[in-house]
Amino acid sequence: MSNDECKKISEQRHSSPGRHDPALPTVHCPPSTVFHFLWYRFLQFLLQIIELLFFQVRYWGVSNIPRSGGVLVVSNHQSHFDPPLVGSGCPRRMNYLARLSLFRFQPFAWLIRSVNAIAIDREGLGLSGIKESLKRLKRGEMLLIFPEGTRTPDGEIGPFRPGFTTLAVRSRAAILPVAIEGAYHCWPKSRKFPRLGKIHVRYGRPLTPQDYTGLDERELLHLVERRVRECQAQLRRLPDFAP
Repeated sequence: MSNDECKKISEQRHSSPGRHDPALPTVHCPPSTVFHFLWYRFLQFLLQIIELLFFQVRYWGVSNIPRSGGVLVVSNHQSHFDPPLVGSGCPRRMNYLARLSLFRFQPFAWLIRSVNAIAIDREGLGLSGIKESLKRLKRGEMLLIFPEGTRTPDGEIGPFRPGFTTLAVRSRAAILPVAIEGAYHCWPKSRKFPRLGKIHVRYGRPLTPQDYTGLDERELLHLVERRVRECQAQLRRLPDFAP
C-alpha cells in the first residue's frame, strides 16, 4: 500500500468517529516510511552538531522556507559541504541530486538514497533524473539544485546554467534562492580536506509560480541568479565576512 493510500484511508477513518466501515482495510503503513523519517532526522541532528562545533554554522531566513508544496531550492556552490549544509537547516525533508558515479559503492549508495538522492548524469540531469525530479516536485517535495554546475574556483558565484528553470515551470513549484558563505574558505576545490572556519547560510524570499508566470527561461534564470547573489551580498555584510 502506498503512503498516499495510507493517508487517505486514515483520513476516512477519522472523519467519522465512532463508526467503522468494514470495507476499509486496516491501515498498515510501510515501516520504511517511519524508519526513513527518523533516520533523516537523526542525520540532520548529527550534522547540525558537527556544523556548530567545527564551523559555527548559522542559518538566516529560515522563516522564508515554504511550509508546504513543491519547492525548487537554488543555491550557489562553494564546497562538498553544500548539500548537507542547505538541507540540515531546513525543517522540511530535502531531495538531493547526486552524480551517478557516487552510486557505485553500495554502502554509500544506500546512504545517499536514504536521504532522498536522485542519480544524475555528470553532464546534466538526464531523462530519468528529470522525470524523477519533476515527480517529487509535483508531489509537493523540496529539491536542491546547484545551477553553477560545479564548485566555485574562487568563492564567487559563477553564471547559472540554463535548464533548471524548466523543472520549476513544469511542476509549478516555488523557487527558493539560497546563498552559502564561508564554505569556500573551509573547503575550496584546491584542498583535499576541510579546515575550521565559519559558515553561514541564508534562505531568501521565495518566488511563487505567480511571480514568474509570463517570464521566459532566460528572464527567469537571471531573476533567480540575482536573488541568490543578493542573499550572498547580505551574508558578506555580516561581521564574520566583512573585509
